[in-house]
Amino acid sequence: MKTVFHAADTRGAANHGWLQAKHSFSFAQYFNPERTQFGVLRVLNDDIIAPGRGFGMHPHDNMEIITIPLKGALEHKDSMNNVGVIEADEIQVMSAGTGVYHSEYNKNADQEVNLLQIWLFPNAQNVTPRYDQKSIADLKISNSLYPVVTPEQRSDRLWIHQNAWFHLGDFTQPTTLNYSLNASGNGVYAFVIEGEVTLADTPLGKRDALGVWDTDSFSLSASENTRILLMEVPMSL
Repeated sequence: MKTVFHAADTRGAANHGWLQAKHSFSFAQYFNPERTQFGVLRVLNDDIIAPGRGFGMHPHDNMEIITIPLKGALEHKDSMNNVGVIEADEIQVMSAGTGVYHSEYNKNADQEVNLLQIWLFPNAQNVTPRYDQKSIADLKISNSLYPVVTPEQRSDRLWIHQNAWFHLGDFTQPTTLNYSLNASGNGVYAFVIEGEVTLADTPLGKRDALGVWDTDSFSLSASENTRILLMEVPMSL
């Protein structure tokens, strides 16, 4: 088993006034040659957007983009004529494919929005752009991991053009479990949203992350009041 630890306070930081961002990997003006990606995971941004502010229309292509709101509401508009609002307990995916423009704004005039935005390199180039969002309320399993994004097209969860599995875990009591990887050649980038976790014998706190690869499985022990995101992704493009 190989691991890489990324402490929360070692992430890149940007403060644009209306946007406070933390970058787990090189992004925009932040560049760290040792932190450009984890396998096909290219971007993990932890953004706080001021009330009523946001990103105007901008382009993407050939990227799988997953947005997970942690607090507040985010309004999405795109060149495919999609208009939607995503809130906590919802997840949005967008396959940029041949190219798409979109905008993202804080829907509320009196509350910040905090979100995770994640970019993965796809396993197919120049696909037809697509957008989807779903509530994860019915998928939640207390004190366990539950899948929210998979490669398979299913009605009860989101899917992307990549051999990747995303799991969330919401723990209200101390819990120990084992995670088995779904595909050989994959690794897992674990990001602690809240609380404390020991993963592969490594203690992690809020916003810490651990990448794990060259293994079929690993153990995870979560303390009470903990939330974690596991992103299992191919380690090679």
